[in-house]
Amino acid sequence: MQFATKTVCRALALAFIGAAGAATAQAEDIIKIGHVAATSGPIAHLGKDNENGARMAVEELNAKGVLIGGKKYKIVLLAEDDAGDPKQATTVAQKLVDAKVQGVIGHETSGTTIPASRMYYDAGIPQITPSASSPQYTRQRYNTTFRNIANDEQLGPALARYAMQNMQAKRIAVVDDRTAYGKGLADEFSKTVKRSGAAAGAAIVSTQYTNDKATDMTAILTAIKATRPDMVFFGGMDAVAAPMLRQMKQLGFPVKFMGGDGMCSDSVPRLAGDGMSDGQVICAEAGGVEPSQEKGMADFRAAYKKKYGIEVQTYAPYTYDALMTMVAAMQRAGSPDPAKYLPVLAKIQYKGVTGNIAFDARGDVKDGVLTIFTFKGGKRQKLTVMK
Repeated sequence: MQFATKTVCRALALAFIGAAGAATAQAEDIIKIGHVAATSGPIAHLGKDNENGARMAVEELNAKGVLIGGKKYKIVLLAEDDAGDPKQATTVAQKLVDAKVQGVIGHETSGTTIPASRMYYDAGIPQITPSASSPQYTRQRYNTTFRNIANDEQLGPALARYAMQNMQAKRIAVVDDRTAYGKGLADEFSKTVKRSGAAAGAAIVSTQYTNDKATDMTAILTAIKATRPDMVFFGGMDAVAAPMLRQMKQLGFPVKFMGGDGMCSDSVPRLAGDGMSDGQVICAEAGGVEPSQEKGMADFRAAYKKKYGIEVQTYAPYTYDALMTMVAAMQRAGSPDPAKYLPVLAKIQYKGVTGNIAFDARGDVKDGVLTIFTFKGGKRQKLTVMK
């Protein structure tokens, strides 16, 4: 009986210690930041790249210690997958709102970012997308929406100018995937060609449409071939661009192929195989750094490869910077409360690995630049940085 009593007492003591430890853990100051991208589906490699960038920022911040208003905080990343689907994006957004996150990095694509942004706005949660480029996102005038890359109003016209002036493209075919991103980019590109193409002797000779899950583009490519283009512009992602390149070669017109950031990943040569030749593909990343800032970007890419064993796909450094910028706003505001740090975020000036970050009245990054790339020997090569 005495042994049993001691055993019970010991058990109660251990339970008390365990409960006290749990209470201490719960009392720890936590900042929950959501991250959403398509980490499943055809563009999962791009979504995971974004998530990796966010995780690098969180790990770095926690290793250094995050002090806000005299308190030490731990950043917790709530990473969610929207599969690039607008309906799933709103489901995930509601999940993050219910979890009472203090901020959101994402979503990855314009088609998912735009519907989710209303939910974050209604909840008063700041959101920075590091990769969605549709102008519609910030045209909503939600004071919670920010973007730290150039938008399609900058990207499309710049690509059009490069096509006409640097590539001397004359007969241009345009294809888009009907998504908010793909259609938006193609529309901005086409507007510029139609507006100023006459002076350069350039014109759009064919306009075609596909979807973001297509693998067989033979019909539209056959129609395009009949118009004898010297360049095809594609508004869409690399998962569709790669089979398009293979099929263009099979149909006997491997002409120049141009697109935006969605098809500017290091996965394009792998996905296209022998369907693309050196210098055939020209694409633009909706961001970039001036020569004086190249070392910071190079250091990030080296750290990323060391950590994950792969190259940066596209927007990992922008995702990293988006999260760092958000936390910097919390620190300057002295609080992770969204209502308190949101006004600071709107006026912030932050020096990141991707350059200097500040937002205009709509939430778009100021002085956004873009980088033009091509591919040679299966590797992406920078051609120029432009605005």
